Amino acid sequence: QVQVTESGGGLVQAGGSLNLSCATSGRTISIYKMAWFRQTTGKEREFVASITWSGGRTFYADSVKGRFTISRDNVKNTVALQMNSLQPEDTAAYYCATGGPGSSRWASDYNFWGRGTQVTVSS
Repeated sequence: QVQVTESGGGLVQAGGSLNLSCATSGRTISIYKMAWFRQTTGKEREFVASITWSGGRTFYADSVKGRFTISRDNVKNTVALQMNSLQPEDTAAYYCATGGPGSSRWASDYNFWGRGTQVTVSS
């Protein structure tokens, strides 16, 4: 089992920035790809960004490309999401997820999830 815990959410004005962090513990040797998803009430969980184990490949949803940056620290088993130029449409609960080898934009390909951290962007 892997425990996943997100932090760093909050309330920010449009145009502002936030940095989300995700800490993992437990059987971290099984962690390969890591990702961030987000979800608003009544909608399906949406892919935001992912990163491969080496950190050499990153992937982004078109809606956040150029504004968000995902990074990871394999020594600390953490992943971060730097969010700049935030807009009201970025308001959501943000979830960190871990999975096996490879890369994926599909939530079903990730095994362990955190409980989420709320990001609210005011206009």
